[in-house]
Amino acid sequence: MRGLVLILGLALAAQPAAAQVADLRSTTQFRVCADPANAPMSVRDGSGFENKLAEAFGRWLGLPVTYTWFPSGMGFIAKTLRAGECDVVMGYAQGDELVQNTNHYYTSVFGIVTRKNSELADVDRLSDPALKGHPIGVVAGSPPATIMAQAGLAKDMRGADLFVDRRVKDPVGDLIRGVKDGTLDAAVLWGPLAGPRVKNDPDLQFTPLLKETAGPKMFYRITMGVRLPEQEWKRELNSLIRRHQDDINAILREAGVPLVDDYGKELIQ
Repeated sequence: MRGLVLILGLALAAQPAAAQVADLRSTTQFRVCADPANAPMSVRDGSGFENKLAEAFGRWLGLPVTYTWFPSGMGFIAKTLRAGECDVVMGYAQGDELVQNTNHYYTSVFGIVTRKNSELADVDRLSDPALKGHPIGVVAGSPPATIMAQAGLAKDMRGADLFVDRRVKDPVGDLIRGVKDGTLDAAVLWGPLAGPRVKNDPDLQFTPLLKETAGPKMFYRITMGVRLPEQEWKRELNSLIRRHQDDINAILREAGVPLVDDYGKELIQ
């Protein structure tokens, strides 16, 4: 009985705090938490594709879009969403325990950036022997880096750290520039970061890794993140995602983001 009373007491004591957190959401603005220099996703000048998606959600909600800018990485969620400074994080991978995920609004895939006239231009899997002996850029600790190591490409890998202040460093851009100038023969990168950057480049191409069967998966579902107690807010965003999926896909395709089905098996045109 004492244990039951204690549990009930803790539950009741938690209720006001939960209500207080839920009340943090603005009803007069669509308040977005974002990195100011995470091109091509979010950029302070509004040119990122996640900025354009945020503007679309703002229109559908009938609310003006405002931003709380903070560099992504350690402390991002604590200093923005959990601090009540903003109400939604765009472009958040499904399954993270720091936030409550909405339904996913797109699924994308890792792929290989190569020069169109390269001998590696036809490579579409990391187990291809043609990759051996070629300098290949990859983000350290990313899922494809594990597969590359398993495929015997460790000595060919040229790593870059993604968790940097992107206001002063551009690791993905550096890898892509390396492919373009010949310093690297390929770069294995997350589609939403690489696809828009090479979309209109006459010399480069992005090939999705749709045929990988070993190691970590190459495709991931992308959601929005909201605070853990805010069920009603999540349901409202889920409804907008469901009703406007075609519009969302159009914005992403226009940006050059490679979209795949929910099982990572085929590209969505």
